[in-house]
Amino acid sequence: MGATNELDFLVDDPCVVIDEVSMRYRVASSETPTRRVGLLGLVNRVAGQSNMVTVNALNAMSLVAMRGESIGIVGRNGSGKSTLMKLIGGQVTPDRGGVYASSTPIMLGVNAALVPELPGDHNVVLGCLAMGLTHEEIAEKFESIVELSGLEKAIHLPMRSYSSGMSSRLRFAIAASIDPEILLIDEALNTGDAQFADRSRKRMDELRGNAGCVFLVSHSLDTILEMCSRVVWMDKGDLLMDGEPHSVVKAYKDFTRQLSQGNNISAAKLRNEAMESLVQTQIIERSTGRRSARGK
Repeated sequence: MGATNELDFLVDDPCVVIDEVSMRYRVASSETPTRRVGLLGLVNRVAGQSNMVTVNALNAMSLVAMRGESIGIVGRNGSGKSTLMKLIGGQVTPDRGGVYASSTPIMLGVNAALVPELPGDHNVVLGCLAMGLTHEEIAEKFESIVELSGLEKAIHLPMRSYSSGMSSRLRFAIAASIDPEILLIDEALNTGDAQFADRSRKRMDELRGNAGCVFLVSHSLDTILEMCSRVVWMDKGDLLMDGEPHSVVKAYKDFTRQLSQGNNISAAKLRNEAMESLVQTQIIERSTGRRSARGK
């Protein structure tokens, strides 16, 4: 399952263990190195001889998600949030370290299986089949999926006629129908629908109550505060804070406010203070080969 390995954790063990994981990649850049400025540099760019640069998408970090937790991930664009989610979900392989899970993480989003030209009810069937449900299981869960989505009669209309919020609600309802132990949600709940927010919050509570955990990436800090029991702040591939939602969100808001006011030095100071105060997680391996974690 890609970068995520399943481990037979003990009952009191975590759902997900991220052990010293880092991720970098090489991309082409149009910026010309100093030695190739001028006309020669322009000719090389036009000829397709791009300069290759290394991007540190995620610097070495460790993280442990316990059963029953909903973990919000906040940070500016390019902070590594989506990269972390892809690593947990097994979509990409880390350069170093490993990701271990007690079961297969389910990424909220079944876009590959959904067909915009088909009505929502047909897409419910397609999405559920793609996640491995049988026809009998789909029939049993169908009404609850439609109820959670809040689409009502619109479930019979083509998905291409849906707003982005309606599509997001349907994707969440489908993905959450299988009671995944580990659910990954990337910017899917920002629909502006108060009723759906209440229904989705209750559904996430049910998932956590079934000894599962949820990872939620969102730029909506209100959503993070409403739905998460723990928040992680990331910036430029670094893990800066990991703790109680209100304290982490406040620190992140103070940081972004300083940046928006042009106070880069003050923002950098807040960033450094957060990183220096972070209690690093140390992964230890038991004699049974299973992993656990402790603060260092």
